[in-house]
Parts: sequence; C-alpha cells; structure tokens
Amino acid sequence: MKRLCKLLKDSICSTDLEDIMCYGYDASSTEGIPAAVVWPQTTDDVVTICKFAYANNYKIIPRGAGTGMTGGGVPVVENTILMSFEHMNRILEVDTANLNVIVEPGVINADLQHVLADNGYFYPPDPASLNMCTIGGNVAENAGGPRAVKYGVTRDYVMQLEAVLPDGNVIITGTKTAKSVVGYDLTRLLVGSEGTLATITKIRLKILTTPDGVVTMVAFFHDPTAAGKVVSKIMASCLTPRTLEFMDKYTLDAVKKYKNIGIGDDIQTLLLIELDGNIKAIADETETVCGVCRAFNGIIKFADSDKLSEMLWDIRRSASPALYNISPGKINDDIVVPINRVSDALGEIEKLSKSAGITVACFGHAGDGNLHVNILLDKNNEEMLKKAQKLKKDIFELTLSLEGSISGEHGIGITKAKFIDMELGLKNLDIMRGIKKLFDSKNILNPGKIFPS
Repeated sequence: MKRLCKLLKDSICSTDLEDIMCYGYDASSTEGIPAAVVWPQTTDDVVTICKFAYANNYKIIPRGAGTGMTGGGVPVVENTILMSFEHMNRILEVDTANLNVIVEPGVINADLQHVLADNGYFYPPDPASLNMCTIGGNVAENAGGPRAVKYGVTRDYVMQLEAVLPDGNVIITGTKTAKSVVGYDLTRLLVGSEGTLATITKIRLKILTTPDGVVTMVAFFHDPTAAGKVVSKIMASCLTPRTLEFMDKYTLDAVKKYKNIGIGDDIQTLLLIELDGNIKAIADETETVCGVCRAFNGIIKFADSDKLSEMLWDIRRSASPALYNISPGKINDDIVVPINRVSDALGEIEKLSKSAGITVACFGHAGDGNLHVNILLDKNNEEMLKKAQKLKKDIFELTLSLEGSISGEHGIGITKAKFIDMELGLKNLDIMRGIKKLFDSKNILNPGKIFPS
C-alpha cells in the first residue's frame, strides 16, 4: 500500500488507523475496515488508483458521504482501498441554454440545489439527507426523495457519465443531447449499480426551471388508516403533487421526543403535501387536495411563509434521526408498493408488528408508494434480533404479494443481498452476474454487494 501512496500525493492517501476507522461504516450501522483511504482530486488520480488495484489484487469501494442505508460503502473483504470523493466536489459547468450541469461526484446535493436556485433553476432529486449526501452517491444508489412522486428519481436526470473501469480505462456514456438511441443505454445501467461496475468521475445532469409557485400544507388525521386512503384518492384525482409525504404515529412520537414540534398526542398520522407550477393551476389543485383530506376528517394547515415551510420539512427530515435516537439498533428498510396498495401495506405491517411484539414505525414517500419501514429493537437483545430478522423477511414477502419491490431507493448493498432472490429470478441474477463479470472480471469493484454470497 505504501507504493500506492508514493504514486499519489501524500495528502490524498492514508493507512493511518484513525482514517481507516472513520471510513469503515455508513448509515446502515454495518462496519468494516479498509486497508487504506484515498481522496482522489482528479480523474487521473482515479485512473492511477484503479490501475494499481487491478495490478496488485486490491479491491476498491467508491464512497460518497456515507449516508447509505444498506452498507453499500462498507468494506466486507480484506485488501480494500476506500476511495472517498469528498475532494472532487466541483460544479464544473452550468449550461442554462441546454438545461444541464456537469458536476464531480463529491458535490453535495444541497450545494447544487442552492447554486441552481440562485439562478432560477432546480434539480428535482432531493433525498432527506440532501444536506450531506453527494451526487455521486445519489447516482450509485439511484436516489429519489420527496419530489420523486412528480419529477422522478436520479436516473431520470443523468444524461452523461465519465467513469473509470476497474483496469483504469476511461469511458464516457450518454450524450449532451436530449435524445439518443445509439446502442445499449450504459448510462442507465451504471445508475443504481452501487459502485460495482465502474467508478463515476463526472456527471451531466438535466435541470429544470423553477416553478412559478409552491404551496406547502400539512394534513393531520386522528384515524390511523385515513392517510393511506387519502394518498390513493389524491393520486387518482388527475393531479400530481410535487411531494406527498407520510408519517405514522410511532414516527411522530419519536420526533416529538427529539424536538418540540407542537403536535397533539391524538394525531395518528400526518401527510406533508406540496403542489407546484402555474399559480392559478395550483390554486385549483389545492382546493381538490383539501377536499380529499377533509373527506377523511383531515385537519389542514398551510405554510404561509418560507420559514414555516422549512419548519414543516424539518419535522419530516427529522424522522430517521429521531427514530435512531430512541432505537439505535433499528432496522431501516425501504419498500415500494403500488400507490393504491399503500393503505393495505400499512395495515398489514401493523398486524405483523403486533404479531411479532416489535414496534414498526413507517414514514416516507407515500405518493409513489415508497415507504421507509423501521423495525425498532434493542440490538443487544438476541431473541428480539432474531424476531426482527424474521419480521423483516415477512414484510418483504408482504411487499411482493402486493406486487411491490423490496427496495425503492436505498439499494441492496449488504443488508438486503440475501433477500434479492425473493424478487429476482435465478436467470435474472445470472444475467446480472454476467454483466458484472464483463465490467469487472477480477471482482475488484465493491465486492460482496448486491449479490447473495
């Protein structure tokens, strides 16, 4: 490993214990220790690292900010070089004439949002961790976020990628143009591949003009089943909200312990709803949404200022840390079901929770059926841990029975690898393994992720 450090500047390569320990975990609470940490500053640095690893049988894990929920950025084998992109964090080009930008993978999502907002544009994908997560990590996981219900996920905005293959060769996929059907779509293949196929070094993203107006409102419900039904009704009412976020009672109770949010104990569920677009159009849509909420006895409050809007979003973004605060050992999974089955999924998860004797808190992007399911447990209780693992599998089986998917935006990583064949047939997995081998014949890039061992 000293040879690699000699090939690079001393400041961008470390084998010091304090460094490798700091980069051995992510938000999934899984842990591992890399042999070295490198901080590339250019594509040439990445090429050098990949060529060294390829020639000397080292493994590579590309890493963003470590906000991943499935252990995708955690070393699981020895001789791993962890490649952190925090120094490749430049916005290289803002091309407003063609509505796109070029960024390096270490750019923080919120930083890009702020730069674009100052110029009258926006980039729709906005994960809850947007103030920390990187665009490169978002691309690797095909991240979504609250606005995905209307605008789609990361894959819908990636136009072009520069990426380094395991042997150090550089490829460019996609185009600057809005359309291209020349050959296979390698760009969409790399998006969501969790760093297992190539290491992304530049990203061209589509951007949009900022909408004329935004209405933010929250609807509170005393009936725990009402919110799921409202979601289905709103999405079937010929309008598409910009966001349609859900929080159940267990999540709200956790947030109330985490910070003062002024919500009564009688509130069972909450929907955070945003509409955007033409001012007159969203006024009409607001009336429709309010009518649906009131039909289910929803109590509606509007954010009449940017400050109040941010306060409401702070409640939603506090959900995950608040649940971690009361249950550091919680199991956090995201599932997706058809929009009209959200209410069914929530009801059945509650039944599974009671049967197992373990609390399950749910929140998430109900507008596109993407729920974050949090199994709250004492990680030091072995019996509870076994029950929780069975409960996790039961929830996945329920999800698939509702024609859903076991991951909407968190990916597979380590924590879901053993469940992937519940959703994908063996032939599908064989094809995927074949693709992995074509890109990475030595299994250098992020080994042990996605596929069951």
